[in-house]
Amino acid sequence: MEAERTLRAEEVSQLAELAAQLRVDSIRCSTKAASGHPTSSLSAADLLAVLISRHLRYDWADPRGRANDHLIFSKGHASPLLYAVFKAVGAITDQELVDTYRQFGSRLQGHPTPALPWVDVATGSLGQGLPVGVGIALAGRYLDQLPFHVWVLCGDSETAEGSIWEALDKAGHYGLRNLTAIVDVNRFGQRGETELEWDLDTYRRRVEAFGCQAIVVDGHDLVAVDDALRRARQATGPTVVLARTLKGKGVPDVENQPGWHGKPMKPEQAERAVDALGGVRQIRVTGPRPEPAPPAATPTRVSLELPRYDKGAKVATRNAYGDALRALGSRPDVIALDGEVSDSTRADRFAEAYPDRFFEMFISEQQMVAAAVGLQVRGYRPFASTFAAFLSRAYDFIRMAAISRADIALSGSHAGVEIGADGPSQMGLEDLAAMRAVHGSTVLYPSDAVSCAALVAQMVDRKGINYVRTTRGAHPVLYDNDESFPVGGSKQLRGGSEDHVALIGAGVTVHNCLAAAEELAGEGVSARVIDLYSVKPLDSQRLLDAVRDTGGRLVVVEDHYPQGGLGSAVLESLAGLAVPARVTQLAVRGLPTSGTPTELMDQAGIGVSAVVEAARALLARTR
Repeated sequence: MEAERTLRAEEVSQLAELAAQLRVDSIRCSTKAASGHPTSSLSAADLLAVLISRHLRYDWADPRGRANDHLIFSKGHASPLLYAVFKAVGAITDQELVDTYRQFGSRLQGHPTPALPWVDVATGSLGQGLPVGVGIALAGRYLDQLPFHVWVLCGDSETAEGSIWEALDKAGHYGLRNLTAIVDVNRFGQRGETELEWDLDTYRRRVEAFGCQAIVVDGHDLVAVDDALRRARQATGPTVVLARTLKGKGVPDVENQPGWHGKPMKPEQAERAVDALGGVRQIRVTGPRPEPAPPAATPTRVSLELPRYDKGAKVATRNAYGDALRALGSRPDVIALDGEVSDSTRADRFAEAYPDRFFEMFISEQQMVAAAVGLQVRGYRPFASTFAAFLSRAYDFIRMAAISRADIALSGSHAGVEIGADGPSQMGLEDLAAMRAVHGSTVLYPSDAVSCAALVAQMVDRKGINYVRTTRGAHPVLYDNDESFPVGGSKQLRGGSEDHVALIGAGVTVHNCLAAAEELAGEGVSARVIDLYSVKPLDSQRLLDAVRDTGGRLVVVEDHYPQGGLGSAVLESLAGLAVPARVTQLAVRGLPTSGTPTELMDQAGIGVSAVVEAARALLARTR
């Protein structure tokens, strides 16, 4: 436990020496790299010296220890300071710090990533570290029930991001007394003064309005910082330490001067700065260790019983998602989050069965995705659900989750014009393109309840960002309950070796393709129907077979804008295979309005009649 007393003069001197080392090393590594943010690191050095010496309970030899505190640099551009901390605790060497920072192949990248075992998540896109910290703190308080604390270093510029206030709002709502944000209020951002500069009273009032305790402190007064961090650890709710600091502290040439953001010092200037700070040091600090935690419960093998559906019955895939999610709840590591639309996404079915593992994020999609990332840091398997269109609000968090190597599942319901009368503001028409572009992502778009349940069950153990697109309307069950749906596969629902054309769909358009194939059959045209339920990875072999058997005549039908969706995936795959094909892409090309699903699909040119006409036209051109 931290001592609850005023620091002795000797202890203050030791902390000052450590802070000086952190500053010196921040300068040395960024100057050697000729790149980085030394002044943003200098301002927070005193805060970190006190934190790692006296308050961060962490076993640096066991970064995955269950009882460890968590340290997140939301202001990820201050990576020189973080890496200087790693040197000070003995996690990395001085040589690695100075000679490899920001160099090709180095794990000390420009902004922190989990390439380093002491880094939970990637940061650098501002406003994200604190929301992720909320997710970790939720796990600690409500799931793990362990006394670890989450410390998040924030910059004052990033408090202009709405996601910071989403995080503080949810921290207050859930009473996260195990979460402390330390805001480095150094007054300067990239192009000049920040919005509030040093108006600490306004910062304080804003923080308190979100249900958090604000502690205002001089960020260079080591005794005051120590007291503030002690109070934060003992608080009954979430805390925000508002530390007034000087950017470039300790270096006369740059201290409290504008125009130094993201600019390393030249070698001669760096040498003067190091001299002004007392020279290079090799201090090794041993901070407090966490109390031993009870071992994690041994995972028990759970027999998963997926929902079953009658073939031909009309069931919305969003319903199947909710049913499958509830079934997955038999696993104690599965967590669900939603953005106040769980009665539409059907995540409420999980919430009803497992209320202790459901977290309502309300209308704050950024925080929802960030909390999912934080929960997976602690080993949980989170599923986050909202309308497909609204995930666009959280896209940067999804992009950064991939850089964090996070394993999360996302569900986007109410996709495409198929949703009907709600109109274009509610229609996800860009989501497949967005999710396909995420590094290492899996993108699934089932056409019926059976395939949806089977695919959702596979998402739970897949690495990376996993996305399932579900539909609002009820459509017939196409498959038997025991059918398998491997990720990366597809299904051929109709056709043979003598097919004239292949109709390729996913989700709702599979049903339109089936109806079109039936109509074409009456005209003597044999149409193959392919369900590309796995949009990424794509079943290239199925496409090759279709090209071979139909003379290369393919009609791709998607309830999505033409850029980046199913048609793009097919065309990219064919281009990669270097096979000639004649592809007609039917997609939503105009701006939709309100209407019935059938009216809107017909208007968009993806309805049954449009598919029939496209097949006829393709045959007429190629015979």
